[in-house]
Amino acid sequence: MLLAFLCFAGMDTSAKWLVAAAIPALQVAWLRYLGHFICALVFYAPRHGVGMMRSSRPGLQSLRALFLLASTAFNFTALQYLPLTTTIAIFFVAPLTVCLLSIPILGEKVGVKRLLAVLVGFTGVLIIVEPWSQRFDPAIFLSLSAMLCASGYFVMSRLVAGMDSNATVQFYASGIATAVLTPVALWLWVWPPDVLTWVLIALIGSLGMTGHSFLTIAHRHAEASVLAPTVYSQVIYIAALSWLVFGQVPDQPTIVGTIIIVASGLFIWFRERQVQLAPEAVTISVADAAGGRKPGR
Repeated sequence: MLLAFLCFAGMDTSAKWLVAAAIPALQVAWLRYLGHFICALVFYAPRHGVGMMRSSRPGLQSLRALFLLASTAFNFTALQYLPLTTTIAIFFVAPLTVCLLSIPILGEKVGVKRLLAVLVGFTGVLIIVEPWSQRFDPAIFLSLSAMLCASGYFVMSRLVAGMDSNATVQFYASGIATAVLTPVALWLWVWPPDVLTWVLIALIGSLGMTGHSFLTIAHRHAEASVLAPTVYSQVIYIAALSWLVFGQVPDQPTIVGTIIIVASGLFIWFRERQVQLAPEAVTISVADAAGGRKPGR
């Protein structure tokens, strides 16, 4: 799991470098999914053939893929304007949002303590974005949109869980995004200016596929609820890469807000573990919410 999140952190860092090099965000998103799609075909097609295209619920898989695509597009666009540490902090609100969405969509019960934890987590967002100050950046709305689309992706992931093979899931997630973004990317196309940019282009798709593969392996050997807290390792990875690559250090509001959001997410995970261990309990897990992955990836 830790290796998976390192891959995702590296992918976001590469994406930020590319958009900073004047490569359009939607072109970067297309390159990310094209690389993922090619890797998925190379890895799964020899064993599954055309079977990887067959889904028991193609409509739900397609909708899930569109949520993932939208989240990635918003996230990569936000990276043009916001520090990595800010975008990852906003992303961590997604499990809290899923906790709320699980009530009307999945028909699950969420206790008062978890609802209060969600409220506290949203307070952390306010501390980060500071809508009352002159430091407020409207690009935050891009990051918030990415988070909301990610929440939709996580809910859809819960609905389709166990319906199809991992090969089919990977095919739909990367194939639909590639197909949708291809005409847009070709229209916006900007040729990479140097060798390093080409290397990052090759890297971004393979990092996404490798990260998802590590997640799959991890979930085969441990329960999702046990793995859930490791998602927050991305805070450390992103902070380190942001400093090493871009020389950016998170400011005090970002640090305080991130701590509050992470603490809220861990509290919800702890409460869900308690409910899961209780007889006849049914709840949505933070691990299912985070899916162990950032969909902006």
